[in-house]
Amino acid sequence: MNQTERWSAAQTQALFDTPLLELLFTAQQVHREHFDPQQIQVSTLLSIKTGNCPEDCKYCPQSARYKTGLASEALMTVEQVLESARQAKAAGSQRFCMGAAWKNPHARDLPYLEQMIRGVKALGMESCMTLGSLTPFQAERLKQAGLDYYNHNLDTSPEYYDKIITTRRYQERLDTLNYVRQAGIKVCSGGILGLGESVTDRGGLLRQLANMPEPPESVPINMLVKVAGTPLDNVPDIDPFEFIRTIAIARIMMPRAYVRLSAGREQMNEQTQAMCFMAGANAIFYGCKLLTTPNPEQNSDLKLFHKLGLNPEKRQIEQTYSEQLVHIAKRIHEPDTEHYYNAAP
Repeated sequence: MNQTERWSAAQTQALFDTPLLELLFTAQQVHREHFDPQQIQVSTLLSIKTGNCPEDCKYCPQSARYKTGLASEALMTVEQVLESARQAKAAGSQRFCMGAAWKNPHARDLPYLEQMIRGVKALGMESCMTLGSLTPFQAERLKQAGLDYYNHNLDTSPEYYDKIITTRRYQERLDTLNYVRQAGIKVCSGGILGLGESVTDRGGLLRQLANMPEPPESVPINMLVKVAGTPLDNVPDIDPFEFIRTIAIARIMMPRAYVRLSAGREQMNEQTQAMCFMAGANAIFYGCKLLTTPNPEQNSDLKLFHKLGLNPEKRQIEQTYSEQLVHIAKRIHEPDTEHYYNAAP
């Protein structure tokens, strides 16, 4: 199946019904057609503004609606963020992702966010942000600053979504991804497994992602990290084999995407992670924390990579940034640029 064909519910369910070992074999074949199976893309995720979020996402300890003991923190300074980026680069990360716990950025935040992006790019790293909903104007501003990726997860299927979140409509998420794509920023979008969803819902999430006019370049698949005080702190654990199965199906349905093991890796043993890589996962978050939840130590990741014969991916990011600077310079000299920068958000 090529990327221009759309996945139906029946086709997706057929993948979930396929015997697991047969599915893994197919996923590994698809993976090898598009990627070096010995390479892993490595990113670091930093919470640049923590807690006191107005949303009611039932899995999230950063929501102001739940008592989880999480201390709120204001937006970090640009230099604090860049110092973390330097440390991430020294540890081997290629992409630096910055997440802010809010419903959407305000006009006052944009100049600081732009400086963070430019600073990360100047280090020779790819930049990614997750800031909530965006307007077309905000997406354009982030693109002009040089942002490579924007993360905005769909979380689950459209049918199960309102069981998890009521403060943001599903269509709002799709609209933000559309604005990001129109601005020329690469899309990072995935979901969370273990929310109490059905297998049909897992298929619905992957189908939404794969059936986008252009599927995401990066697809993070999270395993729910249950936090005391959130409404989902007692849901049953997802079976590891079902998690691995979903990774394999994501690889088959989105063959050119980086499929990332994200939150929940701390709960996985080495064997589960190894099977996820066999299923087509080829990206991880690196470091001891993902926003506010634990993540394996860097040394343990390196030991696992060594056991499996995997290597952190290295690409010519500096050249990519130079090309972006040329593009930005051209945009600055377009006739309507001055009006654009003076427009109200």
